[in-house]
Amino acid sequence: MTQSMEDYLEMVSFLADSGPVRVTDIAARLGFSKPSVFSALKSLEERGLVSHKRYSTVSLTEKGSELAADIRGRHMVIKHFLMTRLGVSEPTAEKDACKMEHILSAETLDKMKAETGI
Repeated sequence: MTQSMEDYLEMVSFLADSGPVRVTDIAARLGFSKPSVFSALKSLEERGLVSHKRYSTVSLTEKGSELAADIRGRHMVIKHFLMTRLGVSEPTAEKDACKMEHILSAETLDKMKAETGI
């Protein structure tokens, strides 16, 4: 799965915490056009990760929820590590965690978890 697809999945999960997720919401939060979001959702739907019908809301499947939880967990660990162990400001840690969550190995994440006690 590409970094972009993970970002879409993570955003659907994040937005779902506040209620129904619409394509417009995803587009606004990620700064992409609605046609781009539709295309990404189609790809995620083909992988069995989201459910979406045109002019309706977007929801995660069970498989999508599990993957999104993993992505969000990685993000949280990295952000927490950057802030508590390195003293990085929250806005910078947030931005860096968004990039790092896609490339760090499981071993590195496990070491970060151990170091921060998460």
